[in-house]
Amino acid sequence: MADTQDELSAHLNTYQSFSKLVLFAILFIVLLLACMGLGLVGSSGVFALLLGIGGTLALLVAFAVLG
Repeated sequence: MADTQDELSAHLNTYQSFSKLVLFAILFIVLLLACMGLGLVGSSGVFALLLGIGGTLALLVAFAVLG
C-alpha cells in the first residue's frame, strides 16, 4: 500500500510540473504572437520589443517564484 501512495504522490507531482510547463509554453506563445502582431501590423516595433523582453522576464520570474 505504501508503494501505491508513493507512486500516486510522484505521479501527481509530475502531472503538476508538466501542467506548469504547458501553461508557460502557451503564455509565451501568446506573448510572442501579440508582440509580432504589434510590431508588424501596429508599426510600433520598439514598443513590441520592449513588451516582448519585459513580458518574457515577467513570465520567467513569475514561474520561478510561484513554482
